[in-house]
Amino acid sequence: MRRKTVAAAVLGLTLGGAAAWTLGQRRTTPQVPYTVLDRVAGVELRQYPPAVAVETTAPSEREAFGRLFRYLSGSNRERTAVSMTAPVETVARSAGREVAMTAPVGTRGTSDGDGVRMSFYLPNNYDHETAPEPTEDGVHLVAIPERVVAVRRFSWWSTSGRVATQTRRLERGLQSAGYRTAGEPTLLRYDPPWALPFLRRNEVAVTVRPTAD
Repeated sequence: MRRKTVAAAVLGLTLGGAAAWTLGQRRTTPQVPYTVLDRVAGVELRQYPPAVAVETTAPSEREAFGRLFRYLSGSNRERTAVSMTAPVETVARSAGREVAMTAPVGTRGTSDGDGVRMSFYLPNNYDHETAPEPTEDGVHLVAIPERVVAVRRFSWWSTSGRVATQTRRLERGLQSAGYRTAGEPTLLRYDPPWALPFLRRNEVAVTVRPTAD
């Protein structure tokens, strides 16, 4: 009995420490700024300002991430270290089609199926003119215009099945509210891979067309 009590106490302390670390990491990591415009059918509509991202296409997410992380670490013309932001953008596959995803890392499946396209959103003190210029082949800067994005939030691991389910709910919610979308849905991930699953913040997202269109 005593051993079980001690084991339970150790487990509780471990989980508590991991939870505190996860939440602390999220609070101290800069996030891409946005303004909430509305909430409808479980979907949040956000206004994002113009931004700049560094992007690459590679055979795998691991290779793409490595290239972009080297850029942040100083593999650029100015040899400047750049802070990483959140969330991470990635493309998942859902219902037989590719689903795009966003921030600090954005990953997209290419149209011809050859690898993934990944992008890190840079801190908002940079624009396309002031951001450090990449020096590694296949890495380049991308200007992201101001846009309205619809997102649906969920926790735990962002498996392909879970992303597909949340994407369908996102699209149904927007359709019921009369919104039209532009481009492919995306996945936003805010936490590192070792974060506790029940505390993880994930979002499926898609750009919304202006209502005047």
